[in-house]
Amino acid sequence: MLFTDRADAGQRLAPALRHLEGEKPVVLGLPRGGVPVAFEVARALDAPLDVVVVRKLGVPYHRELGFGAIGEGGARVISDDIVRRAGVGPDDVAAVERAEKAELERRAGRFRGDRPRLALEGRTVVVVDDGIATGATAAAACQVVRAQGAARVVLAVPVAAPDAVARLSSEVDEVVCLSVPQMFRAVGEWYDNFAQTSDEEVIALLGQMAAREAEEKVEEGVEEAVEVDAGGVRLAGDLTMPTGATAVVMFAHGSGSSRRSPRNRSVAEALNRAGLGTLLFDLLTPAEEAHRANVFDIETLAGRLGDATRWLRRRTSVPIGYFGASTGAAAALRAAASAGASASTGGETDRGTSGRTDVGAVVSRGGRPDLARPRLGDVRAPTLLIVGGRDTLVLDLNRQAQAELRCENRLEVVPGATHLFEEPGALEKVADLAKDWFATHLTPGASRPE
Repeated sequence: MLFTDRADAGQRLAPALRHLEGEKPVVLGLPRGGVPVAFEVARALDAPLDVVVVRKLGVPYHRELGFGAIGEGGARVISDDIVRRAGVGPDDVAAVERAEKAELERRAGRFRGDRPRLALEGRTVVVVDDGIATGATAAAACQVVRAQGAARVVLAVPVAAPDAVARLSSEVDEVVCLSVPQMFRAVGEWYDNFAQTSDEEVIALLGQMAAREAEEKVEEGVEEAVEVDAGGVRLAGDLTMPTGATAVVMFAHGSGSSRRSPRNRSVAEALNRAGLGTLLFDLLTPAEEAHRANVFDIETLAGRLGDATRWLRRRTSVPIGYFGASTGAAAALRAAASAGASASTGGETDRGTSGRTDVGAVVSRGGRPDLARPRLGDVRAPTLLIVGGRDTLVLDLNRQAQAELRCENRLEVVPGATHLFEEPGALEKVADLAKDWFATHLTPGASRPE
């Protein structure tokens, strides 16, 4: 079987994957040549498209011999057997990983820009390349995808060497290959046009698919760039309101982050899929962010959040919740404490619509609630504290802060997770916990604290 080019190969490969449509798969292209093929597959299956960026870890004195691979999100696959037989010491392993991690992050950033990596936890993932000769890169990619939490991994290619297909079939759930020629020498010989795919082409195809997905989201609800008026200060934000949204969650990011935080955006997308609106916005202006002290000025950040809440209240009447990360969690709790104090005293800020700062629920991810002292006892909104099990210092701070809360509250520890929840499946667990908490406490009819 001969293919005209990679687009033709993708169009012919897609029908062989139709049986996966009901599983709502994620399609990942191996950069660079696999992306044009994956683009056609994703378009035919109406599936989201992303790249799977992996870096092989090579033995220092024999780089072609791989002892493992790494991927985004902390995914790591190591062959202890090869490490032992090749005599690679711990320091060598660490040095190779550091170098390859830097290159991995550079490539991922170039291809994806500021878009977050697609979450794979529990999903069917289709890994696509333009062809397979030895299968080493494809195998590493599939192992990394599995480590990132994929429930089912399907490897799909237009053409491959017979021995590679046989070997890979034991490493993935399914291999879909249109042509397995016995006289296989190189992938390129099965294409009329096998010109090298450029970085620019990969970026363009990913951007095109992302734009298509954004248009579909707009059709399903309202997604817009906004300028939040926080007490006369104009702050950039992104407001998403799915059709029929029953509540909206405001995000307060931590120090050194912004509304473009891939972690917060990943959680926001999960909330959107659950029918909740989200507002991601910058608590500081670019000029203010240049001064490090401002990102730890919890009083100012909480005031901005309160002002932004009043701005949002003028646009919607649905319940409002806060999701705070790191120092942003302290700002969220401090703002909720002010709203709680106003509510308990019948303060003017809680009356009417335009002046309300009331908040229905708070979720803290890897937060610093200790920075909200001494106002923790004034928080009335149900509060969920989520901390990584390996983030021991922050976990202790959250336990101490929980003892001071007088509202309904819960502490959830995500086993094995560190402060940024970069481990496979950790951030997805955060999203699930937040989604359930907000759905319970913000949905009309749910119980409210007195």
